[in-house]
Order: sequence, then structure tokens, then C-alpha cells
Amino acid sequence: MRICRSIAAVDAHTCGEPARVIVGGVLDVPGKTILEKQCHLAEHADHLRKLMLREPRGYPAANCNLILPACHPDAVAGYVIMEQVEYPEMSGTNTIAVATVLLETGMAPAVEPITELTLESAAGLIHVRAEVEHGKVKSVTFENVPAFAALLDETIDVPELGGVRVDVAYGGMFYVIAEADQFDLELTPSNAGRITRIGEMIKAAAQEQLRVVHPLEPKFDGVTISQLSGPPRSPSADMRNVVVVSTGQLDWDRPETWTGACDRSPCGTGTCARMAALYARGKLKLNQPFRHEGVLDTVFAGELLREVDIGAPYPAVVPTITGQAWITGTANYVLDPDDPFPEGFTVGDIWGGVS
Repeated sequence: MRICRSIAAVDAHTCGEPARVIVGGVLDVPGKTILEKQCHLAEHADHLRKLMLREPRGYPAANCNLILPACHPDAVAGYVIMEQVEYPEMSGTNTIAVATVLLETGMAPAVEPITELTLESAAGLIHVRAEVEHGKVKSVTFENVPAFAALLDETIDVPELGGVRVDVAYGGMFYVIAEADQFDLELTPSNAGRITRIGEMIKAAAQEQLRVVHPLEPKFDGVTISQLSGPPRSPSADMRNVVVVSTGQLDWDRPETWTGACDRSPCGTGTCARMAALYARGKLKLNQPFRHEGVLDTVFAGELLREVDIGAPYPAVVPTITGQAWITGTANYVLDPDDPFPEGFTVGDIWGGVS
């Protein structure tokens, strides 16, 4: 067997959402911060993201994380998050998966019953508290970067849908959030095709019509992801949501490109954004538990700890998210020098528009 590249990874899922964690094969990336390293990958080494997330090694709902040496002395490790069309500065499901992989593989020391550690993301330091029992991570709680509502009760014009009421909130990414009852849409797996199409159309319209920039980091600008919200199915949950992750670039003139992938989890940064919008409306208080249900009926537990001043349009709040991840496998992904698809491929039957 001839190999020109070998990448070691641990595969996991967080409440249903797949997350691949690269643990070997990439020693480090140029940059003095994880954000700088992320930018370097995006500009000079994007082939790694494509290799690991596109077919034949990946698929539309997949996410990937690259473990790197931390730049900040307080962090045990850094991680760069990779998705199908972007490098998010923060992701809750990926953070939970990364912490679980680090602790269960012994890459970071686990202390029972509680392990506390700090990770470094592109968005900043993320403080983690993990419950560990007999070597298994039973839950991960992380304190996210400040979340805030950027726009409330905006109406955007969406082709085929007309005027759509939305909020835009930051929870580690900028989300456009719409109530699903505007479309007579139940948030169930059987409706995933319609959910993703509507979510992608709303996101594209919001990108064209609404301008948002993070007050502390100009590189974090623009809506990059959509969330549909509705009532919970379980009496123990407060709300239900489905976040739509893009798998390609939407083209208004080509309806076949209107596709994406539903986040299989309740979405960590999406839950933070939703809580921030509710807080700005006076519908969620500090230290009030919030249980957010996903499309698979799994739940993330959230809470807003305190207000912080970052110059946001509405009060910024520091959220926590609690969830669990499970390791599903380990693998060495290799690239043959004659492989005709060194950056993978996408096909429009499931990927929509090719990015």
C-alpha cells in the first residue's frame, strides 16, 4: 500500500451529531493564536478540511476538529473546527466531542468524578467541566463565549416564502432564527427535506438583507447559519429547534441547490444564540434552566450565568451548555498518491450546490 498522507482520527457523536476529531498526522499550523491558525488553514491548507469532510471519507452532516497545541498557557489543547462550507469560530457539539475524546483517550488527564480543563478555540478560551465515571465521560458542561441578540423582529423578503420574521443572535456564530409556525412546519426527521430548504433560503436572504458584525472581532461578521424554532415534543423540554448546516452555496436561479443538512443534535451555539434572544426579550432569566430539544428528541441543557458588557446591541450574556458525546470509532485515513480525489468530491444528489 502506497501512502502519501496518513491522518489519525477518533470519530464520535454528540447527541446524534457526528464529529470527527483529528488526533495525529498534523503536528501544528502557523499562527500565534488558534484564530490565526484557523485563518492559515482556510487560506493555505483548505485541502485538509475537504479531504476529511467530503466524500469518500466524509458526508454532508459530518464535522471535523483538528487538535493542535494550545497557544494560551491556561489551555490544555487548542482545536480548529471545520464544517462543510466554513470554519466556525465556535461549536458546542464539537467542543463536547473534543473534550470527550481528549479525556477518554488519555490525551488529557481525567480526574473522577469531575475533571475541569480549558480548551482554546478560535473564539477564545472555553472552560469545561466533565463528569467522569470509570473512564467514561458522562456529561460535558462548557462555558461559552458571550452570546447576544444582534437584531430582533426583523422582516426579510424570501423568494417563495414572502416576508419572514426573524431574529439574529450570536452564540459563537451568527444565527438567523425563525419560528417554524410561519411555514406550518413541524420539526421532525420526516420533514428534514423541507426544513433544510427553508432554512437555507432564509439564511441566504438574511445574508443579503441584514448586516451584523461582532463588536469585538470584525472577522466574525455576517449570518452563516439558520435555526428554525418550535414547541417541544417532550414535556421536560422548553423549546425545540433544528439548525440547518449548509453543504454548498445556494444559487437562487437553481432550485436544486437549495439543500443542506439538519444538525442532528440540539446545537450548542444555536442554543446559546436562542437563549440570548430570549433574554433580550425578557423571556429567559439569568440562572434559569433551559432545555432545548433537537430533531432527534435529544436535549441540551443551557443556562445564562451573567451579563457582560462587550458593546453588543443588546445585553451580552455568558451561557453554559451541557451535553454528552460517545466515541464511535478510530481510524487512520490515508491518501494514495494516485487517488484522483485528493480533496474529495461532492455530487448534487445529496450535496446541493458545490462549494
